[in-house]
Amino acid sequence: MHSAPAAPWTNDRLAAEAGVSRATLARRFTAHVGRPPTAYLTWWRLILAAGQLRDTAGTLATIATRVGYGSPYALSHAFEREFGTTPGRYRTLAAERSASAGAGSRATASVS
Repeated sequence: MHSAPAAPWTNDRLAAEAGVSRATLARRFTAHVGRPPTAYLTWWRLILAAGQLRDTAGTLATIATRVGYGSPYALSHAFEREFGTTPGRYRTLAAERSASAGAGSRATASVS
């Protein structure tokens, strides 16, 4: 799941990869990770998307494909549900934070 987040993961496929039944996978995974496998996969994909929004200039369509969403709309909807903001707004805020952090370090360097 971590090495191929865009793969078409299903509970059946994850259970087969782990060599256990779907019920056993769900029970063990949830006990160890704190959420069911598909909920964790959704969260993981969104974390990856957030990093790409913050660190790259990739389009939403490109990022959606990289992290396993079928469309930019699907990614945007899931992103807003998880983080309470749109991907575009997240990218803007991340850029503003980065710029202000850089300005603060430049000001500190010039004072020293």
